[in-house]
Amino acid sequence: MTAYRVNFGKPVALFPLPGVSLLPHGAQPLHIFEPRYRQMIESCLESGNGDLDRADPIAMAVVDGRRGAEVEEISLREAVCVGRIARVEQLSNGRFNILLHGLCRARIEELDPPDDDRLHLRGWLRPIEPETNDAPPMPEARRLIRRLLGNERLRRLAAAGIAVEWLDRDDLPTSVVLDLIGFAVVKDEAIRYRLLEQGDSRRRAETVAGELQMLDRLVSQVDRQHFADWPKGLSWN
Repeated sequence: MTAYRVNFGKPVALFPLPGVSLLPHGAQPLHIFEPRYRQMIESCLESGNGDLDRADPIAMAVVDGRRGAEVEEISLREAVCVGRIARVEQLSNGRFNILLHGLCRARIEELDPPDDDRLHLRGWLRPIEPETNDAPPMPEARRLIRRLLGNERLRRLAAAGIAVEWLDRDDLPTSVVLDLIGFAVVKDEAIRYRLLEQGDSRRRAETVAGELQMLDRLVSQVDRQHFADWPKGLSWN
């Protein structure tokens, strides 16, 4: 497989969803059924002449739920995750199943609205992190997150096991592990968006560690509750 490079010199297709559906290094399966997004997939694939390594990228955008906008006036948050189509299956009804692999963070500079021929939205993007960004190893943050995920309380998280495996792999840089953990473990949408928009890997390490520490405190509080202390017919949740 050749190295995939995102061309920020032309507009990138935007696929808006209500929450953060992708972070760099993560993979998201998507079922594409709306005509505008089926056209988007067809256009991206056509640009590569069937070669996924040369197909146009897709940026997963986040609908700004803080504003009550109609579809025609869709409001998007600035940060997006640019991804590439890693796998595609076209169904007999014209729909697609794709696997989108996250590549990098970017910010929407300007929207390129649909026109008479193109049904989907595009955007002119600017990368949040430099392409040659050399992230620091951050061994202290890695040890802290490893310790949190390995304790008896957070081991109960569904993705804790695989997250610890990532942390134990010497071939995975800490910046990559942070994105993988943020995508798999962090479920709070505000925190997920913060991880998406942060260009500094040290700040992302602080965000992930802080979220895990908060979860650890919450689980500890729940563990200290006893059934006999609950109000009749209720729990403290």
